[in-house]
Amino acid sequence: MPTVVVVQRRLPHYRVSFFSQLRAELRNRGIRLRLVYGEPTVAEKKKNDSGFLDWANQIPTRYLLDGRLCWLQLPSAMRRADLLVLTAENKLLSNLPIQYFSRHQKVVLWGHGANLQGDPNSIRERFKKLVARRADWWFAYTGLSLPLISRTGFPADRVSVLQNSIDTAELADLHAAVTPRTQDCIRTKYGLHTGPIGAFIGSLYADKRIDFLLEASLRVRARIPDFQLLIVGDGPLRPQVDQFCERHPWAHALGPQLGADKVGALSLARVILNPGLVGLGILDSFVTGTPMVTTDCGLHSPEIAYLESGINGLMSSNSIDDYVAHISRLLRDDNEWDRLREGCKASSRLYTLENMVKNFSDGIESCLAAPKHR
Repeated sequence: MPTVVVVQRRLPHYRVSFFSQLRAELRNRGIRLRLVYGEPTVAEKKKNDSGFLDWANQIPTRYLLDGRLCWLQLPSAMRRADLLVLTAENKLLSNLPIQYFSRHQKVVLWGHGANLQGDPNSIRERFKKLVARRADWWFAYTGLSLPLISRTGFPADRVSVLQNSIDTAELADLHAAVTPRTQDCIRTKYGLHTGPIGAFIGSLYADKRIDFLLEASLRVRARIPDFQLLIVGDGPLRPQVDQFCERHPWAHALGPQLGADKVGALSLARVILNPGLVGLGILDSFVTGTPMVTTDCGLHSPEIAYLESGINGLMSSNSIDDYVAHISRLLRDDNEWDRLREGCKASSRLYTLENMVKNFSDGIESCLAAPKHR
């Protein structure tokens, strides 16, 4: 039975279901999976989002230069593995000896292919491009990552596109459980009227373009006088959001909301508004059937590849006037809204954790069967 070891710098809670399902799927295919993971940085520990698996091994971790570099003390047992899956991060110095000097094992890199928010001409990105070629296979987060990996000179026929996802089953169940009575209680709690609602859900930091969001909301309100805004989340820009909501009673800062509370608030929204970075949060849009409106801002994570403008959401140009026009049209046009809702539901069936597990497993089998590339 071939052995595959996946190495993670840390284990966030949203990956626990993935690795559990991956282990079972690989076992069914006659492949043994082992998972080793390091410790989060001091800042990451404050997020309180670490996961745990009793069959995985946590390993000693050293951070240098205020977390900009990392060394994972990989166990000697890894030398007997047939295949190693490493996260493609510049900070992971412990990857380099394996990529350059490990000869009897196959190495898979798992990542975005580039820093989508970084300068492609920077030293960091040039280094990443060079190191990216020292692999036998690549796991790309989404289809958006595939050309980025190919540009490094790595062969495209050795790249598996995973269609990155998380376990959305609980989200779907919670959304299905929302009743009109639940929605009435939420409306009463926050003093919401019957007008259309736009919701922002995510962390409140610069790449989310909170200034842009708030200004756009003001302009939408000027066009649609009964428009209301819900802002769900927390972060360094929370004071700015709170001040805005104090000045404008039709806007409501709900703070961080989890589980049924988040889904309940989202169930009231006609649209999700996110003019800045879009990542895995797009799955909230798909699972709940709430179309997202974003911009072509150049900040997005690879999951933006899932958005098909005009089919399962809308992407405006990077102009506040165009963004406001897209939102206003969708709030008024029931036919377009119904069409996008159906597109969201179709996408929710496509971008699932089960499909990601299958794609990952298929890639492992392909790599094991292929000759070495490094």
